[in-house]
Amino acid sequence: MILKYILSLASSVFVLTIVAQSEGTKPLTFNSDLIRVESNQLKVNAGTFDSTFIFTTDTVAIPFFDDFSRNKIQQYQANFGDPNVTFDKEYRLLDMSNLPLSNDVLRTLQPTFRRTYNIDTDEFEDVFFPSEQIQIGNLENYPVIYVPTETYPPYFIYDTIGVPDVSDTVFIVGPTIFQDSATQFFAHVQNPNALWIDDNAYHNYRFAVDPWSLGVMTFDGLDRKGYPYQIGTALSGEADFLTSKAIDLSSFAPVDSVYLTFLVQRKGFGDTPESSDSLVLEFYDSGSQDWIRRWGVSGGSLGEFMLGHAPVSSSNFFTDAFQFRFKNYGALSGMLDQFHLDYVHLRNSSGYQDTLIEDFAMVYPVPTLLEDYTSVPWDHYQNNPAGKMSTNTEIVVRNSYLNGGSPVSSAQNGLIQVKYNGIVESPSVVLNGQILAGGPGQDYAPRTTVHSFHDVSTYSFDPSKPGTKQIFDLEVSASVPLGSFQPNDTAYSQQKFWNYYAYDDGTAEQAYFVTGNQCQLAVEYTPYEADSIIGMMVHFVPTVDDVSNKLFRMTIWADNGGFPGAILYQDDAFEPRSPEYSGSPNGFVTYYTNDTVKIPVSGTFFIGWRQIDPEGLNVGLDKNIDQSSHTFYNIGASSAWNQTSISGSVMVRPIFSTSLDPELGIKEVEEEAQTLLIYPNPSNGEFNVRTSNGAEIEELLVYSIRGELVLRSHENRFDLSNHPDGIYFVKSATGAFTYKVVKGQ
Repeated sequence: MILKYILSLASSVFVLTIVAQSEGTKPLTFNSDLIRVESNQLKVNAGTFDSTFIFTTDTVAIPFFDDFSRNKIQQYQANFGDPNVTFDKEYRLLDMSNLPLSNDVLRTLQPTFRRTYNIDTDEFEDVFFPSEQIQIGNLENYPVIYVPTETYPPYFIYDTIGVPDVSDTVFIVGPTIFQDSATQFFAHVQNPNALWIDDNAYHNYRFAVDPWSLGVMTFDGLDRKGYPYQIGTALSGEADFLTSKAIDLSSFAPVDSVYLTFLVQRKGFGDTPESSDSLVLEFYDSGSQDWIRRWGVSGGSLGEFMLGHAPVSSSNFFTDAFQFRFKNYGALSGMLDQFHLDYVHLRNSSGYQDTLIEDFAMVYPVPTLLEDYTSVPWDHYQNNPAGKMSTNTEIVVRNSYLNGGSPVSSAQNGLIQVKYNGIVESPSVVLNGQILAGGPGQDYAPRTTVHSFHDVSTYSFDPSKPGTKQIFDLEVSASVPLGSFQPNDTAYSQQKFWNYYAYDDGTAEQAYFVTGNQCQLAVEYTPYEADSIIGMMVHFVPTVDDVSNKLFRMTIWADNGGFPGAILYQDDAFEPRSPEYSGSPNGFVTYYTNDTVKIPVSGTFFIGWRQIDPEGLNVGLDKNIDQSSHTFYNIGASSAWNQTSISGSVMVRPIFSTSLDPELGIKEVEEEAQTLLIYPNPSNGEFNVRTSNGAEIEELLVYSIRGELVLRSHENRFDLSNHPDGIYFVKSATGAFTYKVVKGQ
């Protein structure tokens, strides 16, 4: 049975599907790929514009074209001493002639006076000091706005008649009117290849479903740093903007038929926008300094990319400062209500009928050339390179040509090149004369996206490369005998070899969770060689609920006929973990075994956790790579294991002890003569024991929590079935280590 719960976040309503009340997915509230700390110039004085930059950019011309296969957002970088940098120093206080007052000037808005007191008559007289009019500026914003203001000396004078004493001056503590300054810096940046002036929308290669070319711009409720515009709000409103540079249209007129064409997809792999959400297009009227709405689309379910086609028709737009922008309206509290933009093209000599977008392009980067994994430890690959390359590498291309309804020939070669430190490795992989599967003679039908699969097992990464880790650059290209836009014919990615195994591409499109008391999540891996696990990397993602205060116990299981079996390792019941959000790009948090104990594995194993709380822990789910056959869960420690029914790759990566350990600061554990592995733990009473070095089991001593010796054993197992449930301690007769075991679930 499938139950659907409708949850309301902000004004965004999304469907949370829970299968058998145990697993499901949610949208994200943060984007860890964007989370960053700004490295721009810091303000000298908080609350002012001091030492900040104002940038101006170059003006571009038509045709204006961006298929988002490359990031064409203008970058803003400048240093105070650069030759093209100018500045303007503004003062807080000016006299009425617009000259700065001296730095020692102190004034107050409170009228002040001289008080004369006569001790004979017990009377006093106040004579107010004359005011002085000055100009006070607000240094929070540039340019500074000055306001003429009446000010007074920041003190009172008290004088007593009849007493041989000097006058007393009492100063106001902390007068509010004092001199200050702020310096605004200016820099001009120029890059004709950069087309956009802001980066609120998210440039990516993974969130759209079958885009027409590499890359899209995604609009949602997250700002440029990957955080919600308003955390926890119930509001919707304007969110992301994507604004063009100024475009010179001064040499054109309405008769020149200038049109803007683009493609939009709702939802993609992300969250569905509601009917009240929208993506709109606006043109800038530089004369009135207003943005004029020209096109819009409301939310809805996932579908094909839809075409937008808008004329630049008003004479007010034909200046040297024309701009256009896209912006979305939706929930402001997360990665919600998504729209994806592709193929933006502004050109003249067009028309209402000119709506064809004709191109041939790669659709996605290729995440890996390995058979099962996107990453493996380098020494594992070095020792076992044979048979590890993929026989089923997926390549996705789009033929957008209409071609009169005729297929486009696929006769030309596709090519995979591997580069190491910028140099092409040999040999390159020729994709059998074509990209489309099915053999020679298969052509690309008009207006189709083609998913094909290829055997690249004849290639191998060079295992003789030195070092503890490696990165190879992948370039996958496809071409046809047509005059298509060349940059999107090649997709770029990297093959990384580190100290972990991974199924995912590093980017989460949704959050995956399992619910239920003592429920468990396990991800299956089969390493290239026997080795020791020292922990796991997990990409926990913030979503509707903050579960960072919930608890889990990292667990490693042996294989039991394709399902998790005996427990090889589990965190101490008194030292559970909590989900952590990395707050950085990449977004993985590392959980090492207690004391960085090395857990030996040989062949298939499973890694994940046993939850203490019933709430789902929301781990990242990569929707672009479907390795769901390796994800298992149960809804209680004693219940049966199930394979997930949700497609994607759960972002849990086992970390192995490799030659990278010293570089990563992982200390070698000093092993006693017999380090013991006791499993399953917890157990209903029967425990198995083996030694790390394969030696004979020495005498085992089992103590109760009160320190009473309850059992001796010389075998590779011991049985506490006749003893009460609870905590026991086990040690070898000659060893220095004590091991905690738990009888009872």
